[in-house]
Amino acid sequence: MPATSRQQPTTAPQWSSPSANGGMMGGVEAARMLESWDVAVESVDLRPVDWPGLRQRLHLTAFALVNAALGIPALLLLILTLLSIPLAPLGLGLLLANLVVPATGWLTSVHRRLTGLVLRDDLSAAYADTSGRGLFGRPLVWFRDPGRWRDIAFLAFSATGGFVMSAVVVGLIVNPLVNVLGALFSPERVWYVLAFVLGPLLLTAWWAATPGLVIARAFAERGILNRSREEELERRVEEVTASRSESLDHSAAELRRIERDLHDGPQARIVSLGMNLGLAERLLVEDPVAAESLLREARHSAVNALEELRALVRGIHPPVLAERGLAGAVQALAVAVGTPTVVTSSLDGRPPAPVETAAYFAIAECLANTTKHSGAHRGWVSLDHAAGVLRVVVGDDGRGGADPNGSGLSGVRRRLAAFDGVMVVQSPTGGPTIVTLEVPCELSSPRTTPSSGTD
Repeated sequence: MPATSRQQPTTAPQWSSPSANGGMMGGVEAARMLESWDVAVESVDLRPVDWPGLRQRLHLTAFALVNAALGIPALLLLILTLLSIPLAPLGLGLLLANLVVPATGWLTSVHRRLTGLVLRDDLSAAYADTSGRGLFGRPLVWFRDPGRWRDIAFLAFSATGGFVMSAVVVGLIVNPLVNVLGALFSPERVWYVLAFVLGPLLLTAWWAATPGLVIARAFAERGILNRSREEELERRVEEVTASRSESLDHSAAELRRIERDLHDGPQARIVSLGMNLGLAERLLVEDPVAAESLLREARHSAVNALEELRALVRGIHPPVLAERGLAGAVQALAVAVGTPTVVTSSLDGRPPAPVETAAYFAIAECLANTTKHSGAHRGWVSLDHAAGVLRVVVGDDGRGGADPNGSGLSGVRRRLAAFDGVMVVQSPTGGPTIVTLEVPCELSSPRTTPSSGTD
């Protein structure tokens, strides 16, 4: 199926959902608890047989139980999804889809989170944008969205093969326990055979098979839910095309701004300077006093024109950035803002000049927002570089509630997108506000920049 509109990446899934029914919520409460447990499978080796190995297998069994429980709503959603397709021409199917598809997206987001715990991986989802679509328009987009069809395929797997894989793990340890209870409370001798002959065999199988079955299901889920290579390349091309268009628009706007600033500022002063010098030349013999006044005015115009040119250059590429690098330039910004701001840096080199400039202006915008809107008592900026990514964190202890889609932060996002950079805004009501900027790049020759604080 062809891709439709531009894909929207989802953030980390939330464990609660207004569309989740009561049956789902029981499994989700257990799923939330699993986040603090050791369920990441590093190896399927049988040894060593010790307490850490037993504890992890017990955690994996609980994990499998949650996955099996979530197979029940998966089956229900699969049935409702299949019913909505033939009922779509009657309109009832479209109404049903508006309930089933969001619930399915939420359920798959929970499974992405669970699978990520096992594989130590971040499984993100991307769906076609349905902004502005009505009750009957959204299902038409969903029908052509490969991401939604992947969700349906996952429902089928979770309700069948996935359910069996998880149920086997649970059954291998529950069955011996049931047999022991039967031997204790039933006079039938068969329970003794089941408990003391079959039981050890099942427990051995449980010890051996649990890690493999859990990780096998996790790999299967990742294969179903992750985008294919073709879809990933298509999404990447769309992002590059959009960022290139935004960069061109931004460059054109910057050129118009520079032209306007030159026309309204230095150019006007230089024209006035030329006129004053011409008048002074004519009055030099006839009225030296007037000529002297005109020359004095011309000198002031020249000084003002030079200051405006310097200000214009600072708006294009600040001299402090060229002289002191990103860390030093950010320290200068921190001194200028009204909020006490601490700057720390572990950069041992300099990013490429375009990236450095983009990061500088992005930080400047974030600090300006801190001063104007946050009501913060203090702020902080950290700079570091790891794994080929420049990472900047700008935070404050203000009132929070920053809008990532506002004009200022949207401009920051567009500026970074030109370099494949991303911006993540965390600003709950009441604060704090933390803006994380990441741009892939390599640093130039090593240069030590000490950490510092400004108050």
